[in-house]
Amino acid sequence: MENKPKIYIDGKDGTTGLQIYDRLGKRGDIELLLIDEAKRKDASERKRLINAADIVFLCLPDDAAVEAVKLCENPDTRIIDASTAHRTNDAWDYGFPELSKERRSAVAVSKRVANPGCYATGMLAITAPLVACGILPHDYLLVVHAVSGYSGAGKKGIAQYEDTNRDGSLISPRQYGLTQAHKHLPEMQKLAGLVNAPSFDPYICDFYAGMTVTVPLFTRLLNKNADLNAVFEALAKHYENERFVEVKHAPEDGFIPATGNTGTNMLTIYISGNHERLTLVSSLDNLGKGASGAAVQNMNIMLGLPEEAGL
Repeated sequence: MENKPKIYIDGKDGTTGLQIYDRLGKRGDIELLLIDEAKRKDASERKRLINAADIVFLCLPDDAAVEAVKLCENPDTRIIDASTAHRTNDAWDYGFPELSKERRSAVAVSKRVANPGCYATGMLAITAPLVACGILPHDYLLVVHAVSGYSGAGKKGIAQYEDTNRDGSLISPRQYGLTQAHKHLPEMQKLAGLVNAPSFDPYICDFYAGMTVTVPLFTRLLNKNADLNAVFEALAKHYENERFVEVKHAPEDGFIPATGNTGTNMLTIYISGNHERLTLVSSLDNLGKGASGAAVQNMNIMLGLPEEAGL
C-alpha cells in the first residue's frame, strides 16, 4: 500500500484553514490528519498530530503560530505558516516561488516556509523582479494602493459584512491601515529589496473575495531609461514559464475588476500608462494566490508533486 504524505491543518476552522481543507479534501494523493472537534484546543492532541504529519499548515493568529512551532519535535515534520509571524524571519523560507529560481529551490527542500500575505503577494509580484533586474531603484519611494474583498477581514469581519442589519456605510469601500503600520509592510519592504517601506493604502470593499494591488511608477525615476515597453518585457520575461503568474497589457475597455481571478490561484499583472507615468496592477484572489492557494502550491513543491495539483 502506497504511503501518502500526511497533512495536518492546525486552525482548520479559520477562513484560510477551511480553504486549504476544501482544496485538499478532494485529493487522493495525500492523507489528511483530522483532529476530534472536542479536542480542537487540546495542546497535547495538537502536538501529537503536528509530530505525526509530514507537512503541517498553521492557520492561526501570530502568537498561536509561534507557540505551535514549539510543539513540533519531529525533525522530519515540515511547516507552512500562513500567519504573519515568520515572514521576515531569516530562518524561514518565504513561500513565493515565482520570485526567483533560487526561491523555488529553497521552498522545495525547506522545513519551514512562511506563506506570503495577500497584499504583499500582489505588490512583490510587480516590484521584486523590477528591483532584481535593476529597473526599479532600491531607494524608490513607492506608493501602493489596494482593494480587497471582505473575506480578508476574518470571521468577525465577514459576519459584519453579511449581517442583514449591517451598518449602511459598509456598502462603500473603506480605507484602513491609516497609521502606515499594516502588518504586510515589513515583508513588502524586505522581500522587494527596498531601502524604504512603501506608503500603503488598503481598502476593504463590499464583495467577498478578490483583490487588486496597484503600483504607480514615474518613468523618469527608473533606471536603464526604462519605459512602458521595457517594464512589460522585463516582467514578461521573468514570468514566462510560470503556471500561475501572467503578464498582460491593460484591457482595451480600461477596466480591471478586483474579482477577475477570484476562485483561482492565478495572479495577473496588467501594465498600462504613457511615456511619463505607468500603472502596474496585480489581480489575484486574496483567498487563493493570496492565501490558501499559495499554501497548497508550496506544499506541492515541497512534496515534489505537480505544482498545479488541487489548484
